[in-house]
Amino acid sequence: MAAIIQVTNLAKNYGDFTAVNKLSFTVNEGDVYGFLGQNGAGKSTTIRMLLTLIKPTAGSINIFGKELQHHRSEILRQTGAVIERPDLYKYLSAYDNLSIFAKMSGIKVTRKLLMDQLQLVGLDKVYNKKAALFSQGMKQRLGIAVALVHDPRLIILDEPTNGLDPQGIADMRNLIVRLSKEMGKTVVISSHLLSEIEQIATRMIIIHKGEKVVEGSVDELLDPAHTLVDIQTTNDAATRQLLETSRWKIFLQPAKPLQLMMNKDLVPALISELVAGNVQLLSVNSSHSLENYFLSLTTQPGYVEAFAN
Repeated sequence: MAAIIQVTNLAKNYGDFTAVNKLSFTVNEGDVYGFLGQNGAGKSTTIRMLLTLIKPTAGSINIFGKELQHHRSEILRQTGAVIERPDLYKYLSAYDNLSIFAKMSGIKVTRKLLMDQLQLVGLDKVYNKKAALFSQGMKQRLGIAVALVHDPRLIILDEPTNGLDPQGIADMRNLIVRLSKEMGKTVVISSHLLSEIEQIATRMIIIHKGEKVVEGSVDELLDPAHTLVDIQTTNDAATRQLLETSRWKIFLQPAKPLQLMMNKDLVPALISELVAGNVQLLSVNSSHSLENYFLSLTTQPGYVEAFAN
């Protein structure tokens, strides 16, 4: 599959501070590519470099097989983006906003084109409503309509669910899936929420302090065989001894008294055998190993964010 974005050893320094450090990754054609990391990890800095809003200190960026620095205009004509909150003309209608941005893109503007774009993002029924009266989710959808109006091959969305209520998040998720599956767009979406990315992404990367931690397909990185099961009982030491003499021994982890890494489909059988062995269970909690790792990055001192399973 063709690479749409190829980033190699990308770096950005601000004086003595390194925001992005030797970052390399690949986004393939048709990907919904999740760009994950805690706030301050370097996601937005990287995206701004992809859009030529910030000049890299070092490294290379190739998009559509061409070097970004030397083919900027050609590449950006095929790229649409929403960076954080979209910039809109608050006292103009959704239709007029889209019309202005379409004309700025240099495309031939027709009423059908604009209404089709508004219908795509679910705003055709409120096309004449002023943007100032929109909810944050509606503004985000209008921003995406603006980003799509010139029919780009690549869509880049920076934290598109920030500030949205649960329904707004679900609407955004469905829209991104539609852009990929129905329209064949390649989508890069940055987020600090693994739970959101795992529902829509085909591939993803996690960065921390400007460096790549892991990259790969979502199916591989969230393999159910890598489920961590934490158990609490009235006698953890005795329960571990019991497990060490059973078929569950191969899944026991050394880090915690009663933690196993196993396929999540085996968890009910484990619980049944513990109960049959007269083990008094207090709790059984399962999570993915990648989720635990991501949590270890995103729950450091100074970072406050609710993580939803």
